Amino acid sequence: MPARTLLTALALVATLFAASPIFATQASYAGGEALTIVTRDESLQRAVQSAYVQPFTAVTRARVVQQVWEGDIATLRKHVKPPTNAWDVVMVDPEELATGCSEGLFEKLDWSMIGGKDHYLPQAVSDCGVGAITVDTVLAWDKDKLPVSPTWSDFWDVAKYPGKRGLRKDVRGNLEIALMADGVAPGDVYKTLSSSEGVDRAFHKLDQLKPYIVWWSSNAEAPRILSSGDVLMTSAPSAQITTAAESAHRNFGVQFAGSLYELNSWAIVKGTPALRTAEQFLYFTGMPAIEQRLLKKGGYFGLAKGLTDGVPASVVALSPNNPANANAGLRLDAAFWHDNLPKLRQRFEAWLGH
Repeated sequence: MPARTLLTALALVATLFAASPIFATQASYAGGEALTIVTRDESLQRAVQSAYVQPFTAVTRARVVQQVWEGDIATLRKHVKPPTNAWDVVMVDPEELATGCSEGLFEKLDWSMIGGKDHYLPQAVSDCGVGAITVDTVLAWDKDKLPVSPTWSDFWDVAKYPGKRGLRKDVRGNLEIALMADGVAPGDVYKTLSSSEGVDRAFHKLDQLKPYIVWWSSNAEAPRILSSGDVLMTSAPSAQITTAAESAHRNFGVQFAGSLYELNSWAIVKGTPALRTAEQFLYFTGMPAIEQRLLKKGGYFGLAKGLTDGVPASVVALSPNNPANANAGLRLDAAFWHDNLPKLRQRFEAWLGH
């Protein structure tokens, strides 16, 4: 979008925002204290800073501090009440949202203050959270080195496609990928994992690939190891791959068949003295024109209705919210991981050490 057009669009957004009922309520922090907003990783933090925080502070004159967390619920509990570095707005995955809401760590949302439930896609609406972005894990590769569209089965076939493979260093997602590589249909993955035999099957499949795995931890690492040639293929968030391909002019491919996806939501921390400012932030970031800024800056797709209006079809085709992509993939089962994460993470850590 040309700079002048963008400025005109932002001016219109600012006018609409300023006319909204929530903006009529003054920011609630006294003494100029900052609103603390916490996101999932540094690359997302940078995109949120540019797409959301900068225009939000320009319109509201609020001060915002950004932090990053790795998603540990125990960490969240430490940041609920001041004065110990309390948080105000935090991005959470479905498991953290459910746990935090049930434990009373988050405010119950007043949807009339953040645009209304009808403003969002149905999956974005819950008692304590509003959908922020859809995050996914796809199979990614360099088309210049591999001119085919590989599957997870091909990912494991190092004889046919020699080279290292990249995987996130976490049990979540890898067990699902291993089973799909072993021929389990996406719709049967969690039925298989519900038995000890199914879990053993997933770890046995990971055993086969273990000597060829390059582990990555932060989202930014996935496109980096692909760009450097350290791996032939990697699991990766599609947003990072498409953004890296565009910025570095690389011919990267993404495979949505067998992809994993879930919603990350914004939640307001219980007892924040900046409740009204936090609601202003959620209202503002849920505006389609503002969500389009995050799409442009970081490749992330939000959950507001109308987000893709005017967006090129080639970009929409890469959205994890696109029904064709969602239907070809597997939504991470928050209930399964809520019940099984501690023991399976412990087993995964032990497996890494052997």
